[in-house]
Amino acid sequence: MSIKKTNSQTEILEAVIIRFVGDSGDGMQLTGTQFSDTSAMFGNDIATFPNYPAEIRAPQGSLYGVSGFQVHIGSVEISTPGDEVDLLVAMNPAGLKTNLHAVKPGHTIIVDTDAFTKKNLEKAQYETNPLEDGSLENYRVIEVAMTSLTKEALKDIVGLDNKSITRTKNMFALGMVYWMYDRSLDHTIEFFNKKFKSNPKIIEANTKVLNTGFYFAETLELIPNAYSISPAKMEPGTYRIIMGNTATAWGFLAAAEKSGLELFLGSYPITPASDILHELVKHKHFGVKSLQAEDEIAGITSAIGASFAGDLAITTTSGPGLALKGEAIGLAMMVELPLVVVNVQRGGPSTGLPTKTEQSDLLQALYGRNGESPVIVIAASTPSNCFNFAYEAAKLTLEHMTPVILLSDGYIANGSAPWKIQSVNDMPEIKNNIINKAHDDWHPYERDKDSLARKWAIPGTPDLEHRIGGLEKDKVSGNVSYVPENHEYMTKIRAEKIKRVQNYIPELKTEFSKKGELLVVGWGGTYGSLHSAIKHLKEEGINNIGYAHFNYINPLPKNTEAVLKQYDKIVVCELNTGQFAKVLRMNFPELELIQFNKIQGLPFSNGELMEKFKQLLN
Repeated sequence: MSIKKTNSQTEILEAVIIRFVGDSGDGMQLTGTQFSDTSAMFGNDIATFPNYPAEIRAPQGSLYGVSGFQVHIGSVEISTPGDEVDLLVAMNPAGLKTNLHAVKPGHTIIVDTDAFTKKNLEKAQYETNPLEDGSLENYRVIEVAMTSLTKEALKDIVGLDNKSITRTKNMFALGMVYWMYDRSLDHTIEFFNKKFKSNPKIIEANTKVLNTGFYFAETLELIPNAYSISPAKMEPGTYRIIMGNTATAWGFLAAAEKSGLELFLGSYPITPASDILHELVKHKHFGVKSLQAEDEIAGITSAIGASFAGDLAITTTSGPGLALKGEAIGLAMMVELPLVVVNVQRGGPSTGLPTKTEQSDLLQALYGRNGESPVIVIAASTPSNCFNFAYEAAKLTLEHMTPVILLSDGYIANGSAPWKIQSVNDMPEIKNNIINKAHDDWHPYERDKDSLARKWAIPGTPDLEHRIGGLEKDKVSGNVSYVPENHEYMTKIRAEKIKRVQNYIPELKTEFSKKGELLVVGWGGTYGSLHSAIKHLKEEGINNIGYAHFNYINPLPKNTEAVLKQYDKIVVCELNTGQFAKVLRMNFPELELIQFNKIQGLPFSNGELMEKFKQLLN
C-alpha cells in the first residue's frame, strides 16, 4: 500500500491489493467482482484473480473449500493481481488460515466473528482461537459480527427466510470495504435492481445490508480514515472491465463481422473454458450458431462440418478436451480447412486441478496428434488481449486454411482488466480463400504461391465439386492417393505452409534493455507477472535486463534467434516443467537456456521472480 499524501480524513494511495475469502457459498466471487467493477467505473487500473475450489459446493468450513477473489487497483499501471495483500476479508476461520500468509505485517484483516465457532475452528485445524491467542498481533484486526448485524438489519423485512438473510452478509463486508476505499455504492445497487428485478425483497435486503456495512465502517475507531485511489492515466477512449473468456468470445464476434462470415461454435462444457460458450450463446442476433455437443469429439467435428459449409468455425476446451480432439484436429489439418481450437489451460494431468492455472498443454498443442500434423499455435497473454488473439486466430485460420490452436489459461481467462472498446472498422482486414467460380485448370489443392493456402470451395458452388476426407489425397485432383512420393510431397507442403506463416506475423520485440546480461523469456499468461517484476527491478536501478514475450509459438517469429543472441544469459519462465524451453532448444540447440518453473496451480509472484533474476544477475 503506497501512500502519497494525507489529509485529516483521507489518505491518497497509489495502489491497494484486497482479497475476499470465505466458503464457496459466501459469495466471494460476486463481492470481488462488484468491487472491481465499481473501481473500474471510477477509472482505476485493475487486475483480478478469482481462486475457487473445483467442487460445486465443497464441505462448509473446510480448508480446501475456501473460495477467494483478489483485486489489485491503482492510479498507476497495474499488471498483476499482486502478491501480498493490504486488506484480507475473511468470512470464516478456514479463509483466515489459508490466506494469512499473504497479508503484509501491520496491515488489515476483517473477520466475521460469528463464524469463529468451536466447530469451524476445528474444521480449519485451529487448536486455539486466533482472535484470542495473540497470533494476529502483527496485524490490524477488525472483528465484526457480520452475520448477527446482517440479521439485525433485516429483521423488519417480512418474508425472507434465514438462509436468504444470511447469504447477504457478503454485502455487509463489501459495504465496509467501499467506505474504507472511498467507493460509491451506486453501481452495486444498480446491479441489484437489474439482477433481482423480479424479487423486490432481495433487492431491498441486499441494498440495506450494503448500506449498513458502509455506515458501520464509518463508526469504527479502528478505521480512522478512508483511503482514496485516484483514477489511472490511460490512453483516451471508452473502457470497460472485461474477463479473458468474455474477451475471447468477443474477439471471434469481431472476426466474423470483419470477414463477412457466420460464426459457429461447436463445444462441450469444461472448466475453465465454459464461459466462452456461455457468452457466445447470448449473441444469436449477430448470427452466432452455438452447439453444446454431447462430448468433445462431437463438438470439434461439428465445427469441422460448419467450416466445410463456409462458416468461421471454432471449438473451445481445456487440456483433457484437447486430448480428445486430437484426431479431429488432424482431420482439419489434412483436409486444410479453417478451424480455431481454443484451449484454456488448467492444472493437471487427467482431471487434475480444474480451477487452477498452468501452462502444461504447450507440447500437446504442438505435437499431440498422430502423423506429421503441424498447425499454427498462438497464445494470449492478458485478459484484455484475449480479444486481440481470438481475432488474430480467426484471421490466421481463414487466410492460411489450416487449424489454429489458441492457448489461454485459467489465470487470464477468469481474470479481468480494463479493455479499451474497439471498432471493427479499425481492425486489420481479414481475407478468406473462398472461391466462387472455377477457372479452366482449377483443382482442389491449387495453392497461393506465397502462403501456400489452398482455395476454399463451398459445397453447392457449381463446377467446384471435389472429394474431401482424412485419407491422403493427390496433390492436384484431391482424389485418394497411396503414391509414396505424393504422400511425402503433401507432408512437406503442409509443413512449409505453417513455416511461411512467419512472413505474416510480427517479429519478436523486446522490452526494457535491448541487449545485456540477462534476457527473461515468457509466453502466454505469464506476461503480467514477468513484466511487473522486471519493471520493479528497473525502478531499483537494475538496467541490464531485457524481456521477450512470445505470443506466436508455431511458427516462432523469424527473428527469434537473432534476438536471443543479444544477451549473455537467457532464463525461460513457465508454469510447467520447461516445455517452451524444450521448444527453444529444439529450434536453437546452440543456445544455453536457464529454466525457472512453477507447478503449483498459481501464477508467479513478483517476489519470487525478482529474487531469481537478482540471483542470476549476481
